[in-house]
Amino acid sequence: MQRPAAGAVPAAAMTSQVIDGLGGVRHCERMTENQEVLPVPFHEESIERYFAAWNATDDVLDKAVSAALTEDATYTDPLADVAGHEGIAAVIRGARAQFPGFEFRVSGSLDAHHHVARFGWELVSQADGSAPVAGFDVVALAEDGRIRSVSGFLDRVPGA
Repeated sequence: MQRPAAGAVPAAAMTSQVIDGLGGVRHCERMTENQEVLPVPFHEESIERYFAAWNATDDVLDKAVSAALTEDATYTDPLADVAGHEGIAAVIRGARAQFPGFEFRVSGSLDAHHHVARFGWELVSQADGSAPVAGFDVVALAEDGRIRSVSGFLDRVPGA
């Protein structure tokens, strides 16, 4: 494999852009003739809908999950491996029941390219601001901007 000469511009240009929002977004995109590059708000809006689902009250949870995730979406973390709106809503209900008075919040910046994004999050007490649970998720987005898969990782859990 031959390396490009110093200062040469490769056939597929790489760009980076820093955007404010959700704590600051670092967006990298690799563009070629055959690839669609998604605007940063596409990723931000998808993640905002995802957090709205995690923070939704039970009376609107199903609607929020439907707005954020595709019908066949998968959700996998160390504690769950489910698919579809019903399974994902059940995981959210379980977390909300285990941590009443807490809300999920973005932690750090969103990193996104193409149809993939990763971001940190914390589960924050509305009473005292403590955050006993934290992690990060990697999501794949469908063409309509809804999430089609979530791979979650836990960085901090109570008693661990």
